[in-house]
Amino acid sequence: MNARLPEVDPNEAVELVDDGALLLDVREMDEWQAGHAPDARHVPMSTIPRVMRDLPTDVPIVAICRSGRRSAEVTVYMNNAGFDVRNLEGGMQEWSATGHPVVTDDGSPGMVI
Repeated sequence: MNARLPEVDPNEAVELVDDGALLLDVREMDEWQAGHAPDARHVPMSTIPRVMRDLPTDVPIVAICRSGRRSAEVTVYMNNAGFDVRNLEGGMQEWSATGHPVVTDDGSPGMVI
């Protein structure tokens, strides 16, 4: 983890969420619908500037995308705006690869696309 881009691995992300952090999925709608982390909130990257004011400033945020690249951009952008955001290194690919659940909106098993 460097000073510009604070990152966490999936296990650290789960610990943060268990302690009250927001898991913020910034992927596109088709990616979200295919599968996401059970406790994630979906806010596509392109909407972040418009909806950022509606996101909590009193809890840490863990940003996640497919591979970690888009969420890294969101992490830098939001941290520059005063939020406490960490990027989930490796994104949903790493989340799934390490055995964390991926579900659809109805709770059935999902997949990472």
